[in-house]
Amino acid sequence: MPTVITPINEDENTSAAQLLIANKNLALQIIETKTREAQLVIANAKLVFQNKEKENRAAELVIANQELVFQNQEKQNLAEELLVANTQLEFQNKEKRDRAAELIIANQELAYQNKEKQKRAEELIVANTELKFQNIEKENRAAELIVANQELAYQNQEKQKRAEELIVANTELKFQNKEKEKRAAELIIANRELAYQNQEKQKRAEELIVANTELGFQNEEKEKRAAELIIANLELAYQNQEKQKRAEELIVANTELEFQNQEKEKRAAELVIANQELAYQNEEKQKRADELIIANEELEFQNKEKEKRANELLIANKEIESFTYISSHDLQEPLRKIQSFSGRIFVEEYDNLSAMGKYYVERTKLSALHMQTLINDLLAYSRTNTTQRKFVNSDLNQVVKEAMEMLKDDLLQTDATIEFDDLCEINIIPFQFRQLIQNLISNSLKFSIPGQKPHIIIKSNFVAYDENSTKNFKLKSDYYHISIKDNGIGFEAEYKDKIFEIFQRLNDRKNYSGTGIGLTIARKIVENHNGIITGEGVLNQGARFDIYIPAQH
Repeated sequence: MPTVITPINEDENTSAAQLLIANKNLALQIIETKTREAQLVIANAKLVFQNKEKENRAAELVIANQELVFQNQEKQNLAEELLVANTQLEFQNKEKRDRAAELIIANQELAYQNKEKQKRAEELIVANTELKFQNIEKENRAAELIVANQELAYQNQEKQKRAEELIVANTELKFQNKEKEKRAAELIIANRELAYQNQEKQKRAEELIVANTELGFQNEEKEKRAAELIIANLELAYQNQEKQKRAEELIVANTELEFQNQEKEKRAAELVIANQELAYQNEEKQKRADELIIANEELEFQNKEKEKRANELLIANKEIESFTYISSHDLQEPLRKIQSFSGRIFVEEYDNLSAMGKYYVERTKLSALHMQTLINDLLAYSRTNTTQRKFVNSDLNQVVKEAMEMLKDDLLQTDATIEFDDLCEINIIPFQFRQLIQNLISNSLKFSIPGQKPHIIIKSNFVAYDENSTKNFKLKSDYYHISIKDNGIGFEAEYKDKIFEIFQRLNDRKNYSGTGIGLTIARKIVENHNGIITGEGVLNQGARFDIYIPAQH
């Protein structure tokens, strides 16, 4: 089935945090490079000393040839050829001295640039810290403003309800006052009637006394007047009962009116308090709005400053990357000459060298080989930053096979077993991911237990993200999980983060070769895929590396 290649544009908007991490890693690389360059200068100095010794011996040989020039013409010809060779060697030594001087100047310039870069990185860290704090303050104030607005809206609704209730209560109170006035007027009239009736009663009682005295002997008049008095008393009792009822109703009405007046006063007081609280909240809202405006202006200014510094840092990074790339290539030429001449000395002058001389030449060859490995690793790390990121839908089985082909000799030498089957198809940068798998397999081979065959297991699976699930997802989207497990020497859990730092080694260099960049390159490649890589290990029981790559880029 043909592979569908889907190019994706380079992500030009790399975050400032990633730039800072890259700068830190590059600074560490440059420090290590500087250390190696210092060692190279020392090696060159030793080589110059040896060349001077050779020059002295060549001079002695010239003197000896001059003394024997009259003895043998053939010897004279050989001496002239040797003189020409010495002249060429002296010229080459001079060239080496010139290049060593140029290398020292380049190192000084690089150290100055590193200092400048460190200053800018520190400024960027401070700016990011301040921006993060201000963003948190802004979010807190925005949250407070939202809560205040909600409370204000609720209070406005309560105020509206209470105002409507107060209007209804005022209307009822007004109506009750009118009723009260009517009942008061009726009570006044009733009181007047009662007073008049009492006066009439008094008059009638007086008349009755007179009539009883005068008509004591007139039974008929007495009975008539007594009947009239009984009727009048009945009417008066009925009127008194009505008066009592109206008085009781008036008392109840007055009690209700007093209670309603008290409620009205309470609601009026509550309304006054609510208005005061509303006015205070409006003032606080205005203050917070003013503070938020000021904070937004400051944040906008800081964002502009951050963008300027990010652009400056991006330009500086590009310059440093170009400088590192060119410097690494320029270091290759003198390094090849050191390897070439040390190899020729070791082969052609082996019998003439002392035991210490042979040791020094052997150490020079090993140091040059280590330097070349370091330069190649630095170039590989630099390429992970500078190469165009074109994502292609690739078969992970094929990627693993290509990585195994690159490590064919190492696999045969260690008799290692790599177990994988039915790996996923994944959208990746093919050559970078092949480098990632190659570095992790090489790491497993390098740190295998002596006398035990390395056994490496590679697995992969697709994970669908569900935001409603309680499962712990590594990424906030669908992703692929790739694991590489071995049975090597492993490492202690406390070093699970340190192993990914550049030039960090957990084991002695004498027992395990390498530059300490392999896992750093692996982490950078995973970051280029917007993924995560983690490592877990148990001492003398093996290690496992887990890679999480988003399904969509």
